[in-house]
Amino acid sequence: MENNTKIEVIVVGAGPAGVSAAITLARAGKKVLLVERADTAGEKNMFGGCIYAKQTADIFPKFWETAPVERPISNQKILLLTDCNSTQIEYSDSSKGCYKAFSVIRAKWDKWAVEQAQNEGAYYAPKTLVKELLVENGKVVGIQTEYEKFYSDIVILADGVNSILAKQIGLRNEIKDTDVTLNVKEVIKLSKEKLEDRFNIDENEGTGCKIIGGPLKDMFALGFMYTNKDTISIGYGISLDDLKKKKITPYELLEELKEHPAIAKYIKGGEVIEYSAHLIPEGGLNAMPKVYDNRVMIAGDAAMMVNNIHMEGTNLAMLSGKLAAQTAIFALEKGDFSASTLSLYHKKLKDSIILKDMQTHKNTVPFIKKHIKTITEMYPEFAQQVLELMTTADEIPKRAKYRKFLSSTVKSGIIQKSIPLGIFAMEKCLKK
Repeated sequence: MENNTKIEVIVVGAGPAGVSAAITLARAGKKVLLVERADTAGEKNMFGGCIYAKQTADIFPKFWETAPVERPISNQKILLLTDCNSTQIEYSDSSKGCYKAFSVIRAKWDKWAVEQAQNEGAYYAPKTLVKELLVENGKVVGIQTEYEKFYSDIVILADGVNSILAKQIGLRNEIKDTDVTLNVKEVIKLSKEKLEDRFNIDENEGTGCKIIGGPLKDMFALGFMYTNKDTISIGYGISLDDLKKKKITPYELLEELKEHPAIAKYIKGGEVIEYSAHLIPEGGLNAMPKVYDNRVMIAGDAAMMVNNIHMEGTNLAMLSGKLAAQTAIFALEKGDFSASTLSLYHKKLKDSIILKDMQTHKNTVPFIKKHIKTITEMYPEFAQQVLELMTTADEIPKRAKYRKFLSSTVKSGIIQKSIPLGIFAMEKCLKK
């Protein structure tokens, strides 16, 4: 695409937010340039491994028929780990053919998604680093790449958590350690037969796990594990603040997690074929920047749009990209690209699940961090003790066991903390 061609919208970043914006604009007949610094879309991206069907299907109808999805996630597990033992909570969705989520590999998925945008008419420019935004009279008018300038009516920034471009124009500040987590992940190769046998699933099923405690105890950290066709994605996200305070090596912590008996049995004999790490925005609503200005909008991770409590980011990125594109379409048809017109984007975000859910959990992360020891250490130990008591038969009378259990429970404070903690947590979530 020649730089003297009139471009209506430039989208920076070919992740879920950027592609969703580009494809929505292209379908509306608008001239859109999608810029990506990597050689291939998805090459620099990383996430736990799951996309949600609703928001994905809004952008790519019936995507599961042609997209490179790995497995539908039909089983969800929560693993509560102590140092050696575990308690498992499992939910299975038996409604065949009505899947709510799919595991994917981002390198495959992002490449496919970009191809769909190109098929709809979007221009795509990989291997293109945007050095800065072009600004005239306080208004964004285009981008400066390593080699040339491109001008446009509107620029949508979907350039990820660090978003240097948003900082350049003063829409966001430097990221605080407390507002991001480091996600660390390995992809482990395992035969399809072993994988399905170990997770007790068939070829049309998949499992997603959330992991609490164990090596991750007493830290704002959450583990995850997802089944792919013949690989397992396993990793965790940890507060950058905790990582620095405790002087933990990310790779060593992952090895500890993999060696836990509750995890090791799933990945035994597997071959590590990929290791990746990536910052994820976790600051929530309190850390969100202003998402629009004259001729510019910010979407996805660049705008801190992650619901960390429910591990939702990709679906919110797709939705935000679509809403930014819809706002751009309105502005183009009106011929007005001012901040006043683009404020429609913020209104759309407020009316969507993005800001509604982020508002709900506005105070939840600080609350969890305050009570992190109770949640990640005491709760898993309590669950283990209860189940051990109920399932063990030996020479000790049950009355003596009950008394010992109640005594230790009272001393630990778990009962006193659990009820008020639960009520207070609910109040925090529902408070506007």
